[in-house]
Amino acid sequence: MNALADKLRGLRRQAGVTVAAPARRPEPLADNLRALLGVRQRATHPTQRKAMEPAALPGHCIAPGLQLSESLGDWPPMPAAFDAGFARVAGTIAPERLLLFDTETTGLAGGTGTRAFMIGVADWHGGRFRERQLLITTLAGEAAMLDCFAAWLRPDSVLVSYNGKSYDAPLLKTRFRLHQRACPLDGLAHIDLLHPVRRRWRGVWENCRLATAERQLLRVVREDDLPGSEAPAAWLGYLRGGASGPLHRVARHNSQDLRSLGGILCHFAQGAEA
Repeated sequence: MNALADKLRGLRRQAGVTVAAPARRPEPLADNLRALLGVRQRATHPTQRKAMEPAALPGHCIAPGLQLSESLGDWPPMPAAFDAGFARVAGTIAPERLLLFDTETTGLAGGTGTRAFMIGVADWHGGRFRERQLLITTLAGEAAMLDCFAAWLRPDSVLVSYNGKSYDAPLLKTRFRLHQRACPLDGLAHIDLLHPVRRRWRGVWENCRLATAERQLLRVVREDDLPGSEAPAAWLGYLRGGASGPLHRVARHNSQDLRSLGGILCHFAQGAEA
């Protein structure tokens, strides 16, 4: 058999026929050679986003997709009962009726496509300034947030905001309506501090934004503050799998808004002049 095979190979060589050597299976690459060549092994399991630890988010979970933060402070001090004529609200207001609020939203354009992902609320509780912040961490948490906010309002509550009549209140009313809920803001007295600030200092200050009012009246200058315009990106980035760190900066920004609201309100309630 061997002699016959040798004879056939000899005849092929004489005829100029080249016989290819049988193909050999490649040997597996060693690990160090794979590293040198940059060859990646296919992952056996798809990469998944690590579940976010609840402790990494501001506050604590009170419902699926809803966080609550609470704090008590000594500033601003609780005002005495005051005449709210400076805000064109009739009657004397007892401090126990006041509810200060401020929202962080997904945009400034308003409309049904804009939602509040954080609602900050403050009042004077036991003589101290109490702050409560609701933060939704999923879109499904919005209904629970609205229900919780509604539960904090009383029929005689007096709302306090900065540009809230034109922006925050209408936005929340839209969200209540979309969730087929009665809006608890309807019929409540509302002190919008932007309007008395404008009547008093328009043309005197460079503008009447909250940051300007708190600097001029309260001597508050924010450090490392997250601009409100960046808050939507912080929340949307988290929903897309990003870090929760920026949400803490949003919460601190909202907290300062609430304290500044209280301070400016006290300034007017005491009849102080700049």
